[in-house]
Amino acid sequence: MKAIDKLREDFPILFQEVNDEPLIYLDNAATTQKPKQVLEALNQYYQQDNANVHRGVHTLGERATSAYEGAREKVRQFIQAHSTKEILFTRGTTTSLNWVARSFGDQFVEAGDEIVISYMEHHSNIVPWQQLAKRKGAILKYIALTSEGELDMNDAREKITNKTKIVSLAHVSNVLGVTTPIKELVQLAHEVEAIMVVDGAQAVPHMPVNVQELDVDFYAFSGHKMCGPTGIGVLYGKQHWLEKIEPIEFGGEMIDFVYEQDSTWAELPYKFEAGTPNIAGAIGLGAAIDYLTALDMSQIHAYEQAIVEYVLPKLQAIEGVSVYGPSTTANHSAVLSFNIDGVHPHDVATAMDMQGVAVRAGHHCAQPLLSYLEVKATARASFYFYNTLEEADKFIDAVIATKEFFNHGII
Repeated sequence: MKAIDKLREDFPILFQEVNDEPLIYLDNAATTQKPKQVLEALNQYYQQDNANVHRGVHTLGERATSAYEGAREKVRQFIQAHSTKEILFTRGTTTSLNWVARSFGDQFVEAGDEIVISYMEHHSNIVPWQQLAKRKGAILKYIALTSEGELDMNDAREKITNKTKIVSLAHVSNVLGVTTPIKELVQLAHEVEAIMVVDGAQAVPHMPVNVQELDVDFYAFSGHKMCGPTGIGVLYGKQHWLEKIEPIEFGGEMIDFVYEQDSTWAELPYKFEAGTPNIAGAIGLGAAIDYLTALDMSQIHAYEQAIVEYVLPKLQAIEGVSVYGPSTTANHSAVLSFNIDGVHPHDVATAMDMQGVAVRAGHHCAQPLLSYLEVKATARASFYFYNTLEEADKFIDAVIATKEFFNHGII
């Protein structure tokens, strides 16, 4: 990974002042900033290659199609899928998970079947399964967490039974920062002939992911959380499942032939991608993958872990601050959720913004988790590879200053 100062030059947005203070952007779990290389790829497409894909034989159409399908191949390599037939472009993780619930779920889940998730899930990995359970008369079960906020594997072994049809879990929690032992859970699911679905939105941007090694059946993630554009995401699915399940969106592109009363579907992956796709988004995602690959995902992961090892103990040492998630760094991503005693998280985030530090506050689309933790909201700082240890220090200083302000009126 190149030197951090040189790397940061690729992100012009970081070099600005907010409230007369240098911006420190620590809301990367919500969305990441985009390097110049991604913005240039988007401009290149719109200024030089703009055309629809797959349909035209003219030069612009050929160039657009080549760039779009080239991005699919980059995704395949990035997550080490077997074939581009297993890579579906979607609007993002939420859409990807909804597709699985609507396609696989509606075809294979029956009354009395069980769907297993956990208390740490994002709403996008809860609500689709709730709705599926209602439609089919299935039962939704939650795996408990340990006192450290990690998945309780003993409870997982009890919850995953012969009645389980789907297990769907986050690879990394967007609130607790905990990494889930996906390979072990895949084994538990497959032992009872259930499928394993993974929300990888907080994993793919931060660590190497090999879907074949994990042996997951479906894996979802978003482009905007990994330096790519908004509105583009990926659903990986094992080819044999994608061949069995039906699409849920219909129209142009996804058909083979349309008769008066029936239609046949295009081959994979196109049978799931109805209509004109987000061509620019896919190309931008491909450029983001090029950028991350050049940095090396293993080095990105190691760098972020070094930040966690540096900042987590400092945050934990502040009197009157509660930190949620694992107390050690071994199983902790660069997501840090915390509260200052007696201060609403929204007030914390506002006070920190006045100091130039951008953190998130709220329920983080994880209300069942916050209910489980018996809190209504938290503040959350989330780091990425372009954040520095100096910014980590300023974050800690801002937390202390915010605490002092609300305790004593001094900032």
